[in-house]
Amino acid sequence: MKAIVIHGPKDLRIEERPIEAPGPGEVRLRLATGGICGSDLHYYNHGGFGAVRLREPMILGHEVSAYVEALGSGVEGLKSGQLVAVSPSRPCRSCLYCQEGLHNQCLNMRFYGSAMPFPHVQGAFREALIADAIQCVPADGLTPGEAAIAEPLAVTLHATRRAGEILGKRVLVTGCGPIGLLSILAARRAGAAEIIATDLSDFTLSLARKVGADRTINMGDEPDALTPYAAQKGSFDVLYECSGAAPALVAGIAALRPRAVIIQLGLGGDMNLPMMAITAKELDLRGSFRFHDEFATGVGLMQKGLIDVKPLITHTLPLSDAVTAFELATDRSQAMKAQIAFN
Repeated sequence: MKAIVIHGPKDLRIEERPIEAPGPGEVRLRLATGGICGSDLHYYNHGGFGAVRLREPMILGHEVSAYVEALGSGVEGLKSGQLVAVSPSRPCRSCLYCQEGLHNQCLNMRFYGSAMPFPHVQGAFREALIADAIQCVPADGLTPGEAAIAEPLAVTLHATRRAGEILGKRVLVTGCGPIGLLSILAARRAGAAEIIATDLSDFTLSLARKVGADRTINMGDEPDALTPYAAQKGSFDVLYECSGAAPALVAGIAALRPRAVIIQLGLGGDMNLPMMAITAKELDLRGSFRFHDEFATGVGLMQKGLIDVKPLITHTLPLSDAVTAFELATDRSQAMKAQIAFN
């Protein structure tokens, strides 16, 4: 089988790998579609992010859908040929945090395409993938592209759960990449009364309006546009910070009302925070990292037509054009979610 392997910055290769047989409780999958994520781009463009660096060749990818090809012994609830969304999250289910139900904080997490541990956890961008049956959520009625977005959608559903009560609230979303747009969809589904989105790209902001933002602001063109929202100690109840950029967080904090909630999703490195404003306004700063049971919830919401992720899919290229797909995914002036078709 062919796999997409990163060797270093800008060194992406399509290589042959052996096809394995599924063991007990496992399935062999024929990959359908893979979405290129921000972390994949960090490995492609920079060889890692922060202190996490590539130390050996690694198969990329963790946003995937696939067709069931073979079942290991003891597998029930799946059938050959069925389209499934594949959760890349494989907690050990036995460590301290798994036993507490905090599977996303697993001490022994095996998350596809991660260079955090060594040896690295190989990713899912390969024509044939062995997965635990429990990772596979039936995606009947969805396209392979939609099913492959279950992973980033789950990230924002987890963030929405961390945010608490959204019904009737005013929401600010900073950063309109895929996670920002999916946060708009998740907040709207949770009952947000008003959603304002900010970014530096007219292209991404046009998609933010398409998925339901009530107003969009290009902070490059209108750097003071949030100032009116800061009057009388602020306007917004919830901030989804999806850019990972300190200026976006600082501007967002100024526009938050007392006792508002900040959900930090963007992973741009450590920041200097306006702690006096956070303290004086009694703001809640909450991190949000990965997901667990929200993955199946996201698939169900898409199947019921309650969340439509199709506007995010701007490009789909064949496996043979993987390098072109990664270059496109880097360009936020024309691409939102670039996907690779494996069949």
